[in-house]
Amino acid sequence: MKQVGVLGAGSWGTALAVLLANKGIKTVLWARNHEFAKQIRKSRENKSYLPGIELPAALKITSDISKAVTDKEVILFVVPSHGFREVAKQVSMALNDLSQSPNHQITKSPNLPYALVSASKGIENRTLLTMTEIMEEVLPSRLSGRLAALSGPSFAQEVASSIPTAVTIAASEHKLCTGLQDLFTTETFRVYTSLDLMGVQLGGALKNVIAIASGISDGMGFGTNTRAALITRGLAEMSRLGMRLGANPLTFAGLAGLGDLVLTCTGDLSRNRQVGLKLGQGQSIDTILKEMSMVAEGVKTTNSVYAMAEKYKVEMPITNQVYRVLYQGLDPKDAVNELLTRPPRQELGDILA
Repeated sequence: MKQVGVLGAGSWGTALAVLLANKGIKTVLWARNHEFAKQIRKSRENKSYLPGIELPAALKITSDISKAVTDKEVILFVVPSHGFREVAKQVSMALNDLSQSPNHQITKSPNLPYALVSASKGIENRTLLTMTEIMEEVLPSRLSGRLAALSGPSFAQEVASSIPTAVTIAASEHKLCTGLQDLFTTETFRVYTSLDLMGVQLGGALKNVIAIASGISDGMGFGTNTRAALITRGLAEMSRLGMRLGANPLTFAGLAGLGDLVLTCTGDLSRNRQVGLKLGQGQSIDTILKEMSMVAEGVKTTNSVYAMAEKYKVEMPITNQVYRVLYQGLDPKDAVNELLTRPPRQELGDILA
């Protein structure tokens, strides 16, 4: 029997824990706050982040991270990117403590290699690292070949409600990919595999920046023509940066790229699009964030991606304007005008630039 520890009791972490537990997999969901863990354990519902979804009776909930990682064949990270490193450090300490115990050995299933999976979508601000790159730095070195990332167009509420969804699992080894594919796949949750760990993670992070731009456009009253242009040119930006960092350009035409981009730029459940909508309607970013109960990853990711574009000398005009709106107080109307008055150019030639 496979055992999985899910770290992060937000909407996405809870949805994935529900999916696994309903599949008959022994699953433990970790919440950072003790009282919050106690509350959802008692009510069998995460009313704050995933209301209306009953938690399976077999799903265990804890605020003790050691209990969440002990004897687990798979550890699934579903925490905000800005808190990812700290949680990874806690996991590292717990795993090191276990491995030093004379009566304990970290076990491997014959069918599924021991794996640590990131389902978080972001880029760390200070280091500009992806989540698996943070794992490489923080976790015990013996686990470096067992890292993976889950991404794709997947609103938590719909996944928890068993609405058909397709995603991608990426790792550097095919065997690890297929093992995790088998773990997560259900009748309504279809999982594809990829060996492009960098591309899949970049797609999941960068699309949130473009979703803010799409929301701004909708909030200002522009039409579907404008949204389609932003999605298409946003995809070009994502591909340029991805290729500069060694990702497979075809990844950005797949679920973790275009698929997630379309969902996040058009879906009403998208928190990043909602941020953009309110910006386009004239609200300040400080007011918007104060009123939000859940994290919109794109706000912090915009800071990271702007810095990456500067560092790697990649042209990303939409990202640049979103950054200026969020962090420099640029009026969205001026941001749109500056985008539209850029010098004319070929459509496809600059993708490879």
